[in-house]
Amino acid sequence: MKWFNDNVNILALIGAAVIIVMTVFVAGKYIRQMKTDKSTGELTGDEWDGIGEYNNPIPVGWGLIFVGTIVWWIWYALAGYPLWSFSQIGQWNEEQQEYNKMFKAKWANADKETLKNMGEGVFINNCAPCHGVLGDGSNGKAQNFRHRFSEAQVLDIIKRGSAALGDTKLGDNKGQLGYPLGEMPPGMASGDSAKAIAKYIANGMKGDAPAEFATCAGCHGQDGTGNGGSAPNLKAYDLTLVEHVLQHGKRGMIGVMPAFNTGRLSDIKKKAVAIYVDSIGR
Repeated sequence: MKWFNDNVNILALIGAAVIIVMTVFVAGKYIRQMKTDKSTGELTGDEWDGIGEYNNPIPVGWGLIFVGTIVWWIWYALAGYPLWSFSQIGQWNEEQQEYNKMFKAKWANADKETLKNMGEGVFINNCAPCHGVLGDGSNGKAQNFRHRFSEAQVLDIIKRGSAALGDTKLGDNKGQLGYPLGEMPPGMASGDSAKAIAKYIANGMKGDAPAEFATCAGCHGQDGTGNGGSAPNLKAYDLTLVEHVLQHGKRGMIGVMPAFNTGRLSDIKKKAVAIYVDSIGR
């Protein structure tokens, strides 16, 4: 095998094997001693639940293994494969950054239809496992993108607040999506008022808004589009809403949607997903 012809690999494996053999031998030795020997020496005076500690030197075998492991690591990091030497991971990161620049330049002025098609591919790879290939929420297990809200969902959010979605306890800020106006507190409406709001929002905010919606309009705007990005859009999955969810994650009925804030999706791909998601229910 080619890797076995590498002297560094051979020395590294020999060092690792020596440490493992020493560890097994020393562990076996002290386990046998524990069965027959009695503790001796001078107590330190410290006790934990009535258990004292002897002021004895560390076992020689344990000390040799400890020092040997440190020496082996120093050799491997500084001489075997120096940390500053060529790295396949580093090369991959450089190539990925270069590719991202090319991708951004190529699709910077893409039209809406192109972004929609791109968003579909991104959605299938990253979102469909939970939300379903058709975006229907996998039989209620995740958000159904074919319908913005159901009355039950709106009532649940009114009751629990935006920081308490699914099984999240009240006050848990993991539901926070990072909007300037902050979390929606629980209990903004109740009874018939909450039902009127839920029915209006679930029906796509068509027709005249009920008087009770004034409570919601203070943050979401009278038209429900989010008041210039200050709060979530109640009418559509716009770019601002999708970006906030991808950045902060969100709790759902089958668990927590992880945040996609580690560079996994570029700004163009986020925009593409937003356009595609918003098109699903239209």
